[in-house]
Amino acid sequence: MVTDGKPNQHNDQHRQFSGERLAMTYCIGILVREGLVMMADTRTNAGVDNISTYRKLRVLESNPDRIVVACSAGSLSVTQSALSRVDLGVVMPDSGEKEFLATAPTVFRCAQIVGQALSESKASIDAVVNDDKVQTDATLLLAGSIDGRKPRLFLIYGAGNFIECQADTPYLQIGELKYGKPVLDRMINFETPMAEAIKVGLISFSATMRSNLAVGLPIDVVTVRSGVSRPELIHRIETDDKYYHEINDRWSNALRAAAAAIPLPPYASEPDKAHD
Repeated sequence: MVTDGKPNQHNDQHRQFSGERLAMTYCIGILVREGLVMMADTRTNAGVDNISTYRKLRVLESNPDRIVVACSAGSLSVTQSALSRVDLGVVMPDSGEKEFLATAPTVFRCAQIVGQALSESKASIDAVVNDDKVQTDATLLLAGSIDGRKPRLFLIYGAGNFIECQADTPYLQIGELKYGKPVLDRMINFETPMAEAIKVGLISFSATMRSNLAVGLPIDVVTVRSGVSRPELIHRIETDDKYYHEINDRWSNALRAAAAAIPLPPYASEPDKAHD
């Protein structure tokens, strides 16, 4: 079942489609030995006088033997349609049967079901719109655990194809990813403790928000510990969260202190004899 509201729309070219406004987003999935961390912001419309929020991190299925969660970025029309199809069941081409996340045998099969729904939804909307100026791109992060097996994490593209997160690069991003990626590259590895992964993820969000006003608080967080097919944490970091603001301030101060501690380049204070 789909819970927790609506996905977000993101694209660099902000346009309107059927009354929806496009905006950026940022979502992270981190998969370490201890378990899974999923994080997403909630900002949709970015502007001085036009800011609203939608939940982009949603629990799609939760029962005693399984947990399936997803983050969405891209066309609001496409992602809403796709998740509605998932909720109603998706006829899979290889089986010819309508399949549901609640009965899928593996998280891999869940990714196939959601990928098929996303592909069908995008194709359906593209056929109606028929205008390359209207953006219908959409991506999803899908993750979960079934029957106590280790969590798995996938990035699903609009065409329905997907890639799986691996231990050598134990995270995936969608949305406005370029500002927060260097933080994850430097600080996350497969042995990173899950609590540390949450902290590093928040630093990655801080770096992104510093450079892009279209990403903003609140931030939703879901964690799943390896061997336990149920959420360990479902938490929203609100705009007045003291710990987040402490992280934001400490990270800025630490970067300034690190830069100040590095010696100046020796050639910066010497005359360039080549131009004498």
